[in-house]
Amino acid sequence: MPDGVRGALVQRVSTRHDGPLDVTWLAARTPKLSLGRIRLRWEPASRSGWNVTAHLGLATTEVHLASWPAAPDDWPRLVRPTLHEVTGLCAALAFATDALDLTNRLAEV
Repeated sequence: MPDGVRGALVQRVSTRHDGPLDVTWLAARTPKLSLGRIRLRWEPASRSGWNVTAHLGLATTEVHLASWPAAPDDWPRLVRPTLHEVTGLCAALAFATDALDLTNRLAEV
């Protein structure tokens, strides 16, 4: 990772099993993750490969989503299924929350 970077923000996860992860760099002073956003961080493992971690932004905090210690050089292929599932779940929860809010507003009318 370049100097002054805290990680990478996942922008898009391909639906293909061998598809890309689209990310943007996060500066070291970036505020906490917003709801449903995922940050990846990777560094060389002590013996070989990469230590990769993922954090997920929740409403009031960030949580450790997953770790892949000593992942091989093609680690994006390893983490992609987990990231795809979590982004899909977050999208579904956001949609359900919006639908519930709309239902509540309509019930008050």
